[in-house]
Amino acid sequence: MEPEHGPAALATSLKTCLITTGALLGLLLLINQPLTTSAAPQGIISFQLAGSSDQAFAIIEDWGADGSFWARVSLWVDFLFIPAYVLSMILLTRHLTRDRPGVRERMVARWIRALFVAAGLGDMAENILLLNNFDPPTDLVSLSATICALAKFTGLTLGAGGLVIIRAARRHPLAHG
Repeated sequence: MEPEHGPAALATSLKTCLITTGALLGLLLLINQPLTTSAAPQGIISFQLAGSSDQAFAIIEDWGADGSFWARVSLWVDFLFIPAYVLSMILLTRHLTRDRPGVRERMVARWIRALFVAAGLGDMAENILLLNNFDPPTDLVSLSATICALAKFTGLTLGAGGLVIIRAARRHPLAHG
């Protein structure tokens, strides 16, 4: 029996990826709870955006041994989350552009997918840097991780904005079928 490649298969794959991404996001949010402290009001995100060793050290010190353990767990779980969200966004892009046959729309969709892939690569690099920034944190690694985090957030924001624009330009709902 040949595998399906049509809209129904795409919808099933998209649903599966979105459920997996949602479950991993929920797990990351739970893990992040004990990481929310006065030095890290946004939990692990504060650590991601700590642009200096002093800031990173203050966060690690505020977390203590338990918090540092959960921060490492969060970063390792994020390695599972990255391919899940990147694949979800690529499939969502394909789904939202499947009735957009024009050359310009296909080109925009390629750029959107590239933004999501770049965000995932930035996220992986950021995680690797952060895992190496615990003992002791350095300015170079802290700043590099912050730059990677900003690249990730920029790629995700621009990619999501691109999806909104490409769908809004269609001016009618996505055809089912």
